[in-house]
Amino acid sequence: MTLRSDVAELLAEAGIDDVDVDEAVADEHARTAAYLCVVSAAASAPSRDRDRDRAMVATIRRDPHELGAKVAVVALVDEIARKAAGPAEFRQWSDELLPEIARFRVEGHRAFIRRRIHDWLFYLSVRDGHVPTPAELAEVTAWMQRFLAEASTSPAVLALLAESATTRKTRNIARNRNIARNRSTSRPR
Repeated sequence: MTLRSDVAELLAEAGIDDVDVDEAVADEHARTAAYLCVVSAAASAPSRDRDRDRAMVATIRRDPHELGAKVAVVALVDEIARKAAGPAEFRQWSDELLPEIARFRVEGHRAFIRRRIHDWLFYLSVRDGHVPTPAELAEVTAWMQRFLAEASTSPAVLALLAESATTRKTRNIARNRNIARNRSTSRPR
């Protein structure tokens, strides 16, 4: 397969017809933007269509500009994780992608994507009610810790983040959200 046929096929399968294929092939930034459109369309598809994700990732991964391919795959991971019903569903989906992720040439890209998957599995378990230990919290990235500080409504999780998050900014976000949450729940109605 050629780069042109890969890009054209991805766009056609996603039903995207307003991207200039020749421009995308000629410009890595335009191509990455096209991949992001494809990923967004794929992530919006019903969960029964998840089977095609591995083939899509395999095609994107063949791009000679591997950084752009990594950006697109991370965007797919993020979008699917946000829509996942729980950690088991997301783990099953991500496990199917791991062989394609292992084919990235740059170890840093492989490691980054695997780390992002780990972060999302952690988040989904917390969203399902798991209260992590400080040791478990230390195993996720500062990005995920901040995401949790901004998104969690659990007083226990916010207290843990306020005490044990990696960065002062994240600790402050969690502390302030927990204080605000306590004020709003303690007011008489």
